[in-house]
Amino acid sequence: MTDDDDGRDDDVAVALARHHHRVGWSALLVFVIAGLVLESLQGLRAGFYVDADVETRRTMFRLAHAHGALLALVNVAFAAGVRSGLLVDLAGATRTSRLLVFGSLTVPVGFFLGGVWFFDGDPGLGIVLVPVGALALVAALFDVLRRS
Repeated sequence: MTDDDDGRDDDVAVALARHHHRVGWSALLVFVIAGLVLESLQGLRAGFYVDADVETRRTMFRLAHAHGALLALVNVAFAAGVRSGLLVDLAGATRTSRLLVFGSLTVPVGFFLGGVWFFDGDPGLGIVLVPVGALALVAALFDVLRRS
């Protein structure tokens, strides 16, 4: 990352890092609370969550929680990488940022929606968001590896 005379590149890096810092910690808060809710539903033996005929719902909700929390931490790590200067191409980092945020949202939302509406043990149509988000994440990770 080079610093122009007026410091524009450094300002962009700080703004990008701050954005991912907020996205990551906000998402982590949401998914930790979601985990607490899921544990409470399990502990209270809530029928719509623990009955045998809703195993798909329980699985999809757990996957949403786990992937959301993990991807929140990936966003925090990305923020640290941008701020430290390890990701030197800011134009590429901006593209990577968009892919990472898109994937970080669509994967857990896809799992969640797959558990809200499901049919005969199969996830609902919301599950189609998962591979779309996963491809965005793969592209973002490839960008990070290539540009670091």
